[in-house]
Amino acid sequence: MSKVAVVFWSATGNTETMANCVAEGANGTIVPCGEMNAAKLAEFDAVAFGCPAMGAEQLEESEFEPMFSDLEGSLNGKKIALFGSYGWGDGQWMRDWVERAQGDGAQVLNGEGLICNEAPDEDAQAACRKLGADLAAW
Repeated sequence: MSKVAVVFWSATGNTETMANCVAEGANGTIVPCGEMNAAKLAEFDAVAFGCPAMGAEQLEESEFEPMFSDLEGSLNGKKIALFGSYGWGDGQWMRDWVERAQGDGAQVLNGEGLICNEAPDEDAQAACRKLGADLAAW
């Protein structure tokens, strides 16, 4: 089993619920996005990043985006998973995020992110736990 960090930002609690389920499935460690940096990233074999869609389907701009942007030079070869909730649109923010992470050289689990419309129901929570378990076993 890999040592997994779960790093997320949540405004409404939906992405936080997803993060808790991912961490449960991975037997991982939740790291607040404000505490994640390149040195901390190096302590983990794999990382699950969670951020909801904001604005015009983009990552949250004041805390999550700056943290993720700072890590981009350290993602080459890193095993990651991406997840988040949304309330509108069709998930374009996640497709853009996956493409961006792959462009940084990250290995994205399943080649796609896990998205949930609004609050995660039991099926979505189970999918999050599976995502965490798959990431830890990868």
